[in-house]
Amino acid sequence: MTSKSDVGIPKWERKTRITLCTVGLVLSVYALHVELSRERDPEYRAMCDLGDSVSCSKVFTSRWGRGFGLVQYFAEKDSALNQPNSVLGIIFYTLQLALGQSGSARAAVLLVAASWVSVAGSLYLASILAFVLGDFCMVCVSTYVVNFALLYTNQRRRTGMEGAKEKTG
Repeated sequence: MTSKSDVGIPKWERKTRITLCTVGLVLSVYALHVELSRERDPEYRAMCDLGDSVSCSKVFTSRWGRGFGLVQYFAEKDSALNQPNSVLGIIFYTLQLALGQSGSARAAVLLVAASWVSVAGSLYLASILAFVLGDFCMVCVSTYVVNFALLYTNQRRRTGMEGAKEKTG
């Protein structure tokens, strides 16, 4: 059943959002698990650690694995503000799921805005991964793909809703 507020939302959008956010949540929870396991046991070897230059645990435990490597400049390392990036991912994907349930234009704008922030963060972290750490992290790259796909999905929702609004006047 389609409500009046769902007009213009592509039919495929909700299932796609649920799939992307579920994948993002699984990746984020796994990243958090790897980071916490590595902190408890420095010898811990994650499934995504395939070699010296293909190591997700090396990335997650680097300074850029918490607060994007930026929070440390204005908060203590152990501050509640300096959370693992995976915690931020869990919050992001949960909010995307929750806001995605609303058919309002305001929710569509917030979804797109949040996606642009996540894509900017992905580009920043991808450049750190490639040019600073010289590492390949399968979990990270998969997360970047999910973030770009969510941006596309959210943009399609917003433009669909705007198009439907213009047709109805």
